[in-house]
Amino acid sequence: MDKTKQVKEKHKTPEFPKFGTGDTVEVHVKIKEEGKTRIQVFEGVVIKRKGSGSQATFTVRRVSYGEGVERTFQLCAPSIEKVKIKKKGSVRRAKLYYLRKRKGKKSKVEEKIERQTPSDALPRTEGA
Repeated sequence: MDKTKQVKEKHKTPEFPKFGTGDTVEVHVKIKEEGKTRIQVFEGVVIKRKGSGSQATFTVRRVSYGEGVERTFQLCAPSIEKVKIKKKGSVRRAKLYYLRKRKGKKSKVEEKIERQTPSDALPRTEGA
């Protein structure tokens, strides 16, 4: 095995569900406190994704007690336990920096509605 394959194997990106900008996600993060390890959940809207491969990062924003909190995570960091998608967002931008200026209901992202394909639709009953 050559050295590039060894390095890629060592820094292999973990398998997470595919999520994008505008999606509401729960990020389960490992936190060490006083020799103990616990998992903390950070839930919010993904406002940007950057990079690819082992260098990929994403930023999650949420409003906590009236203050906007943004946290940037590295996708293949060992501190991330899992990423769970709560809602898919329907957005037309790659970076949602405009959400920083919005307050209240205006800061919400519209939910994407998945349409059924004809093969997924229920069969029609004849004579009804």
